[in-house]
Amino acid sequence: MDDLIADFVSECRDMLESLGGEIVAWEAQPQDRARLDSIFRFVHTVKGNCGFFDFPRLEALSHAAEDALADVRAGRRQPDPALVSAVLAVIDRIGEMVEVIAAGQPLPDGSDEDLIEALKPGAEQPAQPAQPAPAANPVANAFASGAAPRTIRLSVDLLDRMMSGVSDLVLARNELARRLRDGNADVAVAGAFERMSGIIAEMRDAITRTRMQRIESLFVGLPRMVRDLSAELGRQVLVDIDGGDVELDREMIEMIRDPLTHIVRNAVDHGIEPPAERLKAGKREIGLLSVSARQSGNQILIDIVDDGRGIDGKKLVAKALDVGIIESADAARLSSREQLNLIFEAGLSTAREVTSISGRGVGMDVVRSNVERIGGLVEVESKVGQGTRITVRVPLTLTIIPALTVSIGNQHFAIPRVAIEEIVRAGGEAVELSHVGGAGIVTIRGRRVPEIVLADVLGLDSPLTEEERTLIVLKPAGGDVYALAVDRVHDHEELVVKPAAPAVMATGLYAGTTLADDGSPILLFDPAGLARVGGVKIETQERSVRLLDEAAPAKAEEATPVLLFRDRLGNRRAIRLGIVDRIEEVPGSAISMAAGRIRVQLGQDILPLAGIDVPPEAHEKVRLFRLSDGDVQLGLAFREVIDLDAIAENVIPADVPGPVEGVTLVAGEPAELVDAHWLFATEGQGAAALDTPPVCRLDLADPWVRNMLRPIVEAAGYRVVPSDSEVAADLAIAWAGTEGAAAKRTLWLSPEPDAPANENHIYRYDRAGLLVALRDAAARGAKA
Repeated sequence: MDDLIADFVSECRDMLESLGGEIVAWEAQPQDRARLDSIFRFVHTVKGNCGFFDFPRLEALSHAAEDALADVRAGRRQPDPALVSAVLAVIDRIGEMVEVIAAGQPLPDGSDEDLIEALKPGAEQPAQPAQPAPAANPVANAFASGAAPRTIRLSVDLLDRMMSGVSDLVLARNELARRLRDGNADVAVAGAFERMSGIIAEMRDAITRTRMQRIESLFVGLPRMVRDLSAELGRQVLVDIDGGDVELDREMIEMIRDPLTHIVRNAVDHGIEPPAERLKAGKREIGLLSVSARQSGNQILIDIVDDGRGIDGKKLVAKALDVGIIESADAARLSSREQLNLIFEAGLSTAREVTSISGRGVGMDVVRSNVERIGGLVEVESKVGQGTRITVRVPLTLTIIPALTVSIGNQHFAIPRVAIEEIVRAGGEAVELSHVGGAGIVTIRGRRVPEIVLADVLGLDSPLTEEERTLIVLKPAGGDVYALAVDRVHDHEELVVKPAAPAVMATGLYAGTTLADDGSPILLFDPAGLARVGGVKIETQERSVRLLDEAAPAKAEEATPVLLFRDRLGNRRAIRLGIVDRIEEVPGSAISMAAGRIRVQLGQDILPLAGIDVPPEAHEKVRLFRLSDGDVQLGLAFREVIDLDAIAENVIPADVPGPVEGVTLVAGEPAELVDAHWLFATEGQGAAALDTPPVCRLDLADPWVRNMLRPIVEAAGYRVVPSDSEVAADLAIAWAGTEGAAAKRTLWLSPEPDAPANENHIYRYDRAGLLVALRDAAARGAKA
């Protein structure tokens, strides 16, 4: 009996979910007799099953609905909105009772006479439509189809075990392929392997299909939801759904159900106007909401399009300014696309009032984060007065994905192939590497993008120089581009992705774990998470690069790059970029009055601090520029950085000497230019002197010295100069048996590991000995 009840519950869930969409569609086309017959048969089947299991309340409700629909079929009654609402309310009550039965609990006592009375002719339409009951694991049914396909119910756990077995087969195939490549297998073996690979691929596809569902199960409840929302908001909305036959992994369907629901609710609430407002705007009073799905490669694209009022980017910017999400200087430079993307910022809502549907400032940021968590993407397009299109892109499945393996040193990682735009060599002719404000910028064929060095993010040692690395241009979920610098790029292959440990996922860097073809574990990067951890803010990256590009023409005309900022009093000022070492943020407790002036402690250094007259409160955060003239350093406090720009030195000088050199135009508006010479002349007395690094002389014409030795020497704190330089050197490193170069001390390298070794003669790959010698030479130079 338990098995029969379980089948009954499952069948009812399937049918009841389908009923909601069918009845709304039937209301729109009452003459569709085939749909009416399908609804009647479903209700009749539910009634018969309820009688068999002795559920009298369910039987009475379904019987009443069946009688009302029978009158419509016989032509004795017309399907008006009151009847449709009453039938929907009955179906909701049946759904609630089915869920109680599924939980193993007895049906509660009570009466359903109010719902049965509402089914009778002349009954008043309920003031508030009933909300649909949640359904678990819904499965779509085709109503107008002919013979039903043969089906069988399987446990989800069994499907997962089957997929796990296929995943192991894929890994075994990859390993066998690697061994055959390494072993130079004969033609017969290679042919047999190819046949086996084809069989495994077909098996994988077939079993993957068992996890797939028609996306119709995601769409089927939307017409009912839109109908209820329209009635509550006093609007008229026609829903057009297309692409229900597209199939998607069942887990993916459940993951995007809530984001899709929120987007549709927003479209009805914020997008489509009330009938009177639409007529005044020259539109028809019935709004159109289109939801469609299509497959593109290994992605599913879901479009939600309305013909409503659209999204006003300027209002979004104004709201963002009010809540402090962006600064006024940045707001003026936002492109239309960047303005629309503000809807994804947390805490931003343009709703005129808070309702039960929307307007609390939460939602679209959660929608995007949920979609990105599964490797998807949310895009928005809108025109004021014409409507909005929101596109949700999600991967077809999360189990087996094509990926590229890369490495840092001897550590291997994987990157989803779908996020890769191109792969270039950092030292190539079309690539230019530069640094702005301590951040790396890569120019590839004139296109400027931020750079993330993977070794720095992960804290791993890399034996390669900046020019020897490989750059992978990534476009992650979020839409913008950056370049990832890695040591080596390896194979493209299909990898089986499984969830990683919670502690690993908490880093925000990874999307899961996988196994290489030799069975070793590999972590799969999340490109968007890697950008966040690496310091590339996806929402502002495109704007930052555009600002750099705007400054480029001025630089080509020998213009001076400057940082535009506001000082502590709000004045618009600029400072030459060449003297800015970096930007710091310190607590107020690190700033104090000492020896007659304001000073700030930065690590082990105590610097004079300009731009501030009174030490701040201990809990206050203070931002400052760390300025350097090459010998000493000092700090300059400020409120905020506005932009990076350039000036052509057409400065109107100040009347008297002081912290302001003069005034000039920056980004089309006047700004005061900081007089760095005056600052160092008046504030630099007693400033912290910069440590002068020891100098090492190397034969940089030698490729091994340039590529292998130089990084180690520089990492030890030396400034490297070529062997023919006239700069006095503390240390020279040369090959044993050569003449060497002039220096306070010379270290000889031997190419042979068995050569005699002492403090001045070291085997070239004796890393520990080399580092000891470098530290010893630096210490002797410091004492001298």
